[in-house]
Amino acid sequence: MDILAEALESMRTGRPTSVRTDGHAPWGLRLPPAAGAGFHVVLHGSCWLVPMDSPHLEPVPLDVGDVVFLRSGSRHVLADHPGTPGEVPGPERYTKAPPIGSVVLGDGDGGGARTSLLCGNYHLDMARPHPVVRQLPEVVHLRARDGRHPELSAAVRLLGAELDNPRIGSEGIVPALIDSLLLYILRAWLEDQPAEAEGWSTALRDPAVAPALAAIHDTPSAAWTVESLAVRSGLSRAAFARRFTTLVGEPPMAYLTRWRMTLAAKLLRDSDVPLLTVAARTGYSTEFALARAFKREYGIAPGGYRRQTRAA
Repeated sequence: MDILAEALESMRTGRPTSVRTDGHAPWGLRLPPAAGAGFHVVLHGSCWLVPMDSPHLEPVPLDVGDVVFLRSGSRHVLADHPGTPGEVPGPERYTKAPPIGSVVLGDGDGGGARTSLLCGNYHLDMARPHPVVRQLPEVVHLRARDGRHPELSAAVRLLGAELDNPRIGSEGIVPALIDSLLLYILRAWLEDQPAEAEGWSTALRDPAVAPALAAIHDTPSAAWTVESLAVRSGLSRAAFARRFTTLVGEPPMAYLTRWRMTLAAKLLRDSDVPLLTVAARTGYSTEFALARAFKREYGIAPGGYRRQTRAA
């Protein structure tokens, strides 16, 4: 089981949305807070990202091929220069041309430098983010010129080619590439972290913690205990519990419960399976046991959660 892919899939509340943005200097785009996480890919030219909700963050220069990921979808401005004010284009400025819509900013006839970006949002449940996402910095900037992530750069080039020259199949290829981009972004950031770092970047490759995480994700319905997970790690119960808590950010049984509840919520949102089936798949012997644990985590009974999310 790919833990990173599964963790992201468990948080999804909808498919990504995106738009191509073409700016001709001077230009500025102001983006309001968004549900989920934001992302930008520089297809041509260069620009600046100016965070608005984090005064301690400096403007970020972006060059062609760069990718930026905003963990909590916070407010920011994209512009040709940090001092250029951002505008919020009205709906009439957007063109619904396949494979995705587009918007043009600035004076295209003025001869100013051109920048082209893919801008969008990943619709993720950030009210209860998986720890692998929660541990990310607010702004993740992956520079193309560093050359450390050839797969990510290849995905960016493919996206650029499909958007510059749409052909048969582009309407299916582009959304799939945008979907894959999220995994490439997170993998690249995790692989950039130093080997001695604490957190998920180390947990996913740690010889003691990684097997325990894989066991929890492969069979969340099993009757796991700290002792049985420790056996897989090759450590004593106490040593395993300490190492797991240090790297993952919570004790083994707390993570097991969190993951079971995350899976239960996804089943309730995305399927019509009976509550007893949800309970069995997440390690609870009865609907009552599931309801008690679920209400403790979410503050609402499973049936009410299903109705609430369907209505939303």
